[in-house]
Amino acid sequence: MTPTTTTSDWHTTPETGSRVLVTGAAGGLGRALLTALHDLGCRTVGIDRPGVTDETLPVERLLGADLSDPDAAAEVVTEASAVLEGLDAVVGAAGIVDTIHRAASFPPDAFHRDVEANLLAQFYVLQAAYPSLADATTSSIVLFSSIAAQDGLPGQASYAAAKAGVLGLTRSLAAEWASDGIRINAVVPGLVATPKVLAMPETARQRLLRNVPLGRVAHLGEVVGAVLYLLSPAAGYTTGQALRLDGGQSLNNNGLFR
Repeated sequence: MTPTTTTSDWHTTPETGSRVLVTGAAGGLGRALLTALHDLGCRTVGIDRPGVTDETLPVERLLGADLSDPDAAAEVVTEASAVLEGLDAVVGAAGIVDTIHRAASFPPDAFHRDVEANLLAQFYVLQAAYPSLADATTSSIVLFSSIAAQDGLPGQASYAAAKAGVLGLTRSLAAEWASDGIRINAVVPGLVATPKVLAMPETARQRLLRNVPLGRVAHLGEVVGAVLYLLSPAAGYTTGQALRLDGGQSLNNNGLFR
């Protein structure tokens, strides 16, 4: 039987009252996401590093935890689910991108920390959130990867490898959890106008933009909009996908028409 289409299927934002957990809550992307979700009438809990406080974040509660510790991740996700009385969505925006070493001399402990923060932490959060998401009528997960996962990133092999792992995790869990009504997708951003990127020297930023046909970094709203769409009923038939937001960087134009 062909499913009946309703006007609610056309909504390109999460439904009012959706219960959403956002990791990396106090970062630039996390704040933008939480603000947008709040404006849409969603209920939200944020998680960030231990000791991080921010009374201006529009959340019902901001929790702190080391998400690379599976026990801490399980405990804080359980608390978040209790605060919201369940979960309809999880957005995994937490991660680190600061480690830079040449691969031949990359310190093993630094490599391991990057994989813990950018990949293992995502899995621990989702594993802990699974029971609540499976109990929801419909539920959605959006994870943050990076174009480094697909293009490589010299000097940051640990970050690129971890973000590639996020794409594998996305597709694996999408297949495994589809029967539970859980969709999972990834966004794959290039340069985004976060405070950290905006603080880069202009010369460095322009050098990175040479291969971006649109010639600029992504606005936070453009990334937030993609996440909201993937959480929405309009994306109800979308799972296991990676939505690349790169200003055309993956196009084979080599700057010929700029």
